[in-house]
Amino acid sequence: MIDWFSRLFAHLQWADERALASLRQGVNHPHRALELYAHILGSEHTWLSRINDTAPTVAVWPSLSLEACESLARENHAAFAALLQGLDEAGLARVVHYRNSTGAEFDSTVSEILTHVALHGAYHRGQVAALVRAAGDAPQATDFIVYARSGGVA
Repeated sequence: MIDWFSRLFAHLQWADERALASLRQGVNHPHRALELYAHILGSEHTWLSRINDTAPTVAVWPSLSLEACESLARENHAAFAALLQGLDEAGLARVVHYRNSTGAEFDSTVSEILTHVALHGAYHRGQVAALVRAAGDAPQATDFIVYARSGGVA
């Protein structure tokens, strides 16, 4: 299971980098595309904070430049890699108690949270791609199968 999550988060990093490249290549991308990309990264940061029982330093819906997004993406990816490297099956099953953005309290396992992070990012990267395409540019593919077909390399 750890190997699966490592592969899933290698894809997440690859896909985040490709979404950023799509935003960089576009001349007229809508601001909403950048807002959604920043939200992906802010959410990744927030979930990492919940898993690590630390206070987040970035909002779930942050207002970030492309450069700030790139920096936060690097930090998130390094933190997820370190987290995954130190996890075992018991760590994946560990229950995390947290409060969501509306103040409601929940308990979720680390594996549920990691799955959510990967799926949440895929959902919003699709929205970013649609906005980039609507602006007349061709977004880079971020689908897992494209990553897998490439041998899991950028």
